[in-house]
Amino acid sequence: QVQLVESGGGLVQAGGSLRLSCAASGRTFSTYYMGWFRQAPGKEREFAARINWSGGSTDYADSVKGRFTISRDNAKATVFLQMNSLKPEDTAVYYCAAVQSFGRYLKNEFDYWGQGTQVTVSS
Repeated sequence: QVQLVESGGGLVQAGGSLRLSCAASGRTFSTYYMGWFRQAPGKEREFAARINWSGGSTDYADSVKGRFTISRDNAKATVFLQMNSLKPEDTAVYYCAAVQSFGRYLKNEFDYWGQGTQVTVSS
């Protein structure tokens, strides 16, 4: 199992930037595929970005492509989400997620979740 703790959320003006971090417990972090999801008020949780175990492959939702960058540091067991050019519609609770199965990763089905960190973008 892996435990995930997000940090880095906050209040930012439109056009600004934030960097989210997700620290993972355990010594097998490099065997996990990682993802970031978000849930806006009154909406269902949606996929934002994902990264493979080595960091060599990433995918993004169309809504964040070109503005967000996911990365990971396996030595520090941490995954990051750099968010630039933030918009009010990016306001949401952001969740870090992990999965070991490549098949489930391809289907965006993650097994382990953090508690989330709030990101609020003011207009």
